[in-house]
Amino acid sequence: MERESSTPASSWLGIDEAAPFAGKKATKDAAAADAFVRRWPKVVNATLVAFIMTMPPLLILLGGGRPGAPAVWIKSTVASLAARGEPKKDVLLGGLLLPGFDEQSCVSRYQSVYYRKNMTRPPSPHLLRRLRQQEALQRRCGPGTEPYRRASERLRSGQNAGDDFVATVDGCGYLVLISYRGLGNRILSITSAFLYAMLTGRVLLLDPGKTMADLFCEPFQATSWMLPGDFPLEHFRDLGEDAPESYGNVAVNRSGSVAGLRFVYAHLDHAATPANRLLYCDDHRQFLHRVQWVILRTDSYIVPGIFLNPAYKEELDMMFPNKDAVFYLLSRYLLHPTNDVWGMVTRFYHSYLKNADERLGVQIRVFDGDEPFQHILDQILACTSQEHLLPGVVVSGHGGGVAPPPIARSKAVLTTGLNSWYHDSIRDMYWRSPSATGEVVSVHQPSHELHQHFFRSTHDMKALAEMYLLSLTDKIVTSGWSTFGYVGAGLGGLTPYIMIKPENHTVPNPPCVRAMSMEPCDHGPPYFECTKKEIDKIIDTGNLVPHVRSCEDVPWGRKLADPIS
Repeated sequence: MERESSTPASSWLGIDEAAPFAGKKATKDAAAADAFVRRWPKVVNATLVAFIMTMPPLLILLGGGRPGAPAVWIKSTVASLAARGEPKKDVLLGGLLLPGFDEQSCVSRYQSVYYRKNMTRPPSPHLLRRLRQQEALQRRCGPGTEPYRRASERLRSGQNAGDDFVATVDGCGYLVLISYRGLGNRILSITSAFLYAMLTGRVLLLDPGKTMADLFCEPFQATSWMLPGDFPLEHFRDLGEDAPESYGNVAVNRSGSVAGLRFVYAHLDHAATPANRLLYCDDHRQFLHRVQWVILRTDSYIVPGIFLNPAYKEELDMMFPNKDAVFYLLSRYLLHPTNDVWGMVTRFYHSYLKNADERLGVQIRVFDGDEPFQHILDQILACTSQEHLLPGVVVSGHGGGVAPPPIARSKAVLTTGLNSWYHDSIRDMYWRSPSATGEVVSVHQPSHELHQHFFRSTHDMKALAEMYLLSLTDKIVTSGWSTFGYVGAGLGGLTPYIMIKPENHTVPNPPCVRAMSMEPCDHGPPYFECTKKEIDKIIDTGNLVPHVRSCEDVPWGRKLADPIS
């Protein structure tokens, strides 16, 4: 299991009447969300896109922003891109995003669409409806609100301890995600936790750690998803599987009784015990509905495990008709780099990638140490040759001095990794010899940190910038087991060529395989059937449902893919 960090060189449940924390206010929110989805095409097509894309830079007042007040949307960047002849694009991604945010405080939110291809998977109407409901829940119950203040006080005093407690008080329940492992792991856990929060009607709050505020903009209007610094639960980051509040302990040893517990701790680390993995099978009606606070620790993309739960099947099918687009859609909705990170992305892109006819991303992650290895370079070159991603070179003495044709096709290669040796070797190969096809190949690497670092702001910012740069390429090669690669490919909606992890310093045969989908792999899924919950009986959960299958790079892992026709 990779513990990736800043490797910068590198109808069960709608929040309708059935929602566990829904009340009268939630019903109103659902009605408002339905109305928004119904009128969305008219709003975007007739008013928003046509108007803003033909006007000069100005301030546009739009409804639908902060409740009760008009939203000011600064369109200067988008208008300037249009003035330079950029094709008109839907900056709201088919309703995935909302207007009304201050563009200047988070330029990437509305600008990133101009650096990407069109949406490869559109959001479903039901997903849009659920996002609007979740946004309303975050505003109503988030930090700074009276419901949050009361919930915090109950957590501090232990008032919500007992089997007769009902967590629907104030219509607010909470899911707190602990900041854990490296940046790639954290990004996968954020998207996973957000989906689980939507399914269970809880407000998602992120432990900011040391770097999160430097990396991402707030995804919700008029509220924050960051856990306040005065959160009353001390030492929550130190919780482990053996905690009395752990889900496995409550489910197995306490028979679901939450008497005396202020919260439940969900431990879904990739190496979690079978008892704690029972959470994958929880339908939120056994005992979690009696707990207002759930603390979650995971270093994995737990979404495939959630899709194995029959209780959520109907809801998930409506939200995601395309099973290979869960991370792609949720990450495009949630994860908007801060201006500092976005500036790093755009400056590098314009300097080295923009003008190429084709862009290839090569993400390199070595698990055998920080020193460079010849067999890794051989594997990269074998993969790119096998898949016709990079041209060969002319053998020395056979046309080495021949110039490329006057109008030669250009290909920019973006490499990311801890060590620059692989980049230098590939660059030198195309410097010393011309390509066999006449293509002009340039090779670029933003940084090379040599060693992996954890929770250092500058390093995490570089790593995030490189993940986004990888997502802006046309094709991508990634390293097996690497969460960094999962994120880079998933953000861009790219189905990667995955280099299989070498054994005994030998290039695998084949050196790489085309992934079945652009979804990340869950390295620690459940290995039992939810309908039986026989945790001591290991089964192949990659054959239970047609859209959850074994991963190409991690055989015991699970990933989402559209069923084979």
